[in-house]
Amino acid sequence: MSLFEPDFLTRLEYLSIISKRVFRGSLLAQRRTMQLGSGIEFSDHREYTPGDDIRYLDWNVYARHGDLLLKRFQEEQDLHIYLLLDCSRSMGFGDSPKFDLARRLIAALAYIALAGLDRICVLSFADGVVDEFPLTRGKARILSLMKFLESQQVSGSDTNLGRAMQGVLQRSRRNGIAVVVSDLFDEHGFQPGLDQLRYRQFDGHVLQLHDAREADPALLGDVELLDIETESLRKVTVTEKNLRAYKELFQNHQRAVREYCRNHGLGCTQSDATTPFDELILRMMREVGMGG
Repeated sequence: MSLFEPDFLTRLEYLSIISKRVFRGSLLAQRRTMQLGSGIEFSDHREYTPGDDIRYLDWNVYARHGDLLLKRFQEEQDLHIYLLLDCSRSMGFGDSPKFDLARRLIAALAYIALAGLDRICVLSFADGVVDEFPLTRGKARILSLMKFLESQQVSGSDTNLGRAMQGVLQRSRRNGIAVVVSDLFDEHGFQPGLDQLRYRQFDGHVLQLHDAREADPALLGDVELLDIETESLRKVTVTEKNLRAYKELFQNHQRAVREYCRNHGLGCTQSDATTPFDELILRMMREVGMGG
């Protein structure tokens, strides 16, 4: 099956229209700066203090009430949006691989951002940054981005989100929004990588994907397990007790991701890999909308 179906761009345009209605054109939030004087949108007043530029006094307020107040405005900045694609080998697992859904999600988020006149950069990572689609803007760039995503392959020896985020931050000249699309199966822990984004004051969102068999593996008895990232084989005997313990570990991992994001103000959307990409984007929008 093709990564991008013939109606893919039509579905992206629909998502873009919905996003504009919900977020006034930006992907996740409006990044604005407050300044005195001429701007795009009037915000509020503040009291005049000696030394302020009197050109920005609100003379209508002074004429009515005798108060010396300065006009303040908000000026929109284009957002820099960094879309971070996990291409470690574990993302290739499943009959409907997580990696395929992840690439469709990245394309959809990029299109919404580009349609909103934001700038996007896509970086794929495993044990570090693997590849990069440099910072760009303009909806016409979506076809080049789709070709870039089609060329990406699962690779790397393991997932190291911390090391990957170091590479991301070395490339980013300014902060913005960072969306991490990953299963977050990182033996080093997912927290150090997300910590780095927070410390650099990125607005973060996590899209965490899993395969249904990772949540509930139908395994009992003597089996041979393949570590998909290290490609090592191991023969084990799986008992019902082992299976219960594994399921508990998996649920604890999912819960830890949710709690980390909630405690630190990051968005979090979790899903199995069979969910259609546009349905998952709409769910993400609803969650962000409720969070805001």
